[in-house]
Amino acid sequence: MDHNTLIQTALKHGAAGAAVIPVEQIPFEREFRDACEKNICGKYGTNWMCPPDVGDIDEMISQAKAYSHALVFQSISTLEDSYDFEGMLAAAKNHQDLTVAIARSIQPMLGDSLRLGAGACQICPRCGKLDDIPCRLPESASPSLEAYGISVTGLASASGLKYINGVNTVTYFGGLLF
Repeated sequence: MDHNTLIQTALKHGAAGAAVIPVEQIPFEREFRDACEKNICGKYGTNWMCPPDVGDIDEMISQAKAYSHALVFQSISTLEDSYDFEGMLAAAKNHQDLTVAIARSIQPMLGDSLRLGAGACQICPRCGKLDDIPCRLPESASPSLEAYGISVTGLASASGLKYINGVNTVTYFGGLLF
């Protein structure tokens, strides 16, 4: 598929920016799993799309590197101030919806591909992991870029997209590897 078509599709769905890059330019850092294991975000072991349940980091990096290209996209949201945690959560949910919309539009044309979002999956109000039941919406759920060991700041740089987009904003990234 034409890379410009992929970029335009992402933008049409509401992405603030998008680029296609070779997967070999994506910086993978195994150390991101260490942050997960320290439960810095509070989701370790509580979400099917997060470690440890999402899979072994070395296998995940290997799986991601098996693809040749990545559509990288971002969303940028305005916050009331730098402490607007509710705004950050709402922006994260909007980004997850964007990730699903882009993937549903593009994945049928690509065939085998890997959808990666920002942070813990929050498609369901309560993850089935907490109730010891399988993922309720596996066709919509997305593991995060970080769960795959991807440095998001490095990904932003490699794709030519800005990681920081001004005072009182939050920027989230997603990707579709193909």
